[in-house]
Amino acid sequence: MSPLATDSTWLIATSHPIQRAGAWAVAVLAGRTTPQDVTHADLDAVAARLVEDVMAAALAPKDPDSAAYGWWKVLLALYPNSKATHNKRPRDHAALLPEILALFVPDAPGSPAWPCTFCGVPAAVLWTKKNLPLYDTDKMLNTLPPGVAGWPICRGCRIAAWALPYGAWVTTGSATVLSCEQDAAEREFSARNVLRAERVMQLGFGKAGTGARPEPVVLRALKALGPDLPAAATLWSFKNDNQHPWLRVTQTRRAVPRFLATVEGNAEPRRGWRLLELALTRRDKAGRPVTSGPAEAARLLFEAEDGRSRSLPAQLHQLLDKPEKSWSLRNRAALTRLAFIYAEEILGMNPDLKPVATVIADWIEHGGGAPRGRLAEYRNVALSDYKLGALLMQAHFRLTFDGRAVAATPEDWRPLIQQRPRAWEQRMLLSATVLQLLQERGVAVNERPVDPDDEARTELLVERPILGDEDDDDDRGAA
Repeated sequence: MSPLATDSTWLIATSHPIQRAGAWAVAVLAGRTTPQDVTHADLDAVAARLVEDVMAAALAPKDPDSAAYGWWKVLLALYPNSKATHNKRPRDHAALLPEILALFVPDAPGSPAWPCTFCGVPAAVLWTKKNLPLYDTDKMLNTLPPGVAGWPICRGCRIAAWALPYGAWVTTGSATVLSCEQDAAEREFSARNVLRAERVMQLGFGKAGTGARPEPVVLRALKALGPDLPAAATLWSFKNDNQHPWLRVTQTRRAVPRFLATVEGNAEPRRGWRLLELALTRRDKAGRPVTSGPAEAARLLFEAEDGRSRSLPAQLHQLLDKPEKSWSLRNRAALTRLAFIYAEEILGMNPDLKPVATVIADWIEHGGGAPRGRLAEYRNVALSDYKLGALLMQAHFRLTFDGRAVAATPEDWRPLIQQRPRAWEQRMLLSATVLQLLQERGVAVNERPVDPDDEARTELLVERPILGDEDDDDDRGAA
């Protein structure tokens, strides 16, 4: 047996993210605290549940509005060659049932056994890719060495493999599982998804009101850990069909629980987060949300392994820098504060940008010509190290020639105009600080005044807590 296993251990959560997610799903379905607490009787009960649900899905008529057919599409995305999803499967209950039951039966006593591929427990059953998610496409004819009939998989891991869609965030074409340093976050993620899966199987994807994305579910689990328990989380999103299987990996930094606690516990950044959620919510012509703002905001705390992801500082910079958007002074300050808290808690930055921001604001206000034109000139160079340095030099000379005090020296500029780590983020924070200073001074740079009606509607929504349930009021949005 595995070094982690004992004579009474029937299920082990390994470091493999898919097996581990399935093991947590089994534990939740069985009402156990951890996978190691699962008993032989629990495995029997969960296996019976799986057989019942798989049979209902496999025999469901092809009806897009059918909840059972929707769950069959989930199974198809994960096990496209299995007995439950193959297009040549029996459509008769009596004929199909023995084949589904055979997936989860205990190993026959006295059978030859090998170490389980996942957990190392002796296993007498060999499985190929048709029963396991995320293996090669059907173009890979020889996924096993010659003469090898399959991978040895113990009963616990076989049940975990098919419990996976209960504990994962699933769509009709993909699944997402969580790996985290803290078991409590993994269990919370699995528990929420089990409830979601049950709603989907009862109501279907279109009527279950199940929210938009897995990221908010993860952040709620991390938030529950508290600020003093750092934990990194990784989301593994994948599709396992026979045509174009794919895997996408995104992850959070270990400081995210502390960041969430800081935002939740302070009025100004909490307001900034809600403003961000509202700004990212998209609605159709009838006013119904079509893109979940909270889900999109949550995604900004996840960094893609391939680098193809948006960052929270970049999104805040884009919102604050929009010339067509008029933020009230209070709301601009809240968004700017949110950006600085992210820089401090997540990136470990605490820059003093006030001197340089003051120089630029002075130059925009007093540098000659219309302030709006000066602001446009700064906006065009704000994120470029070389161009920003040239503008700072121009502003320095102009203020000096005009006899005005210059608040910053070239030493203050240095971190902003060099190609060094975090210089890009500092330039975005500088831009937010400049805009806030101009607004505090009352410098007219925006022709569009703040709409009192928009401001009143914002006040009704902005004080609600962040990271509420995914089925909250429609201002939070649903996909």
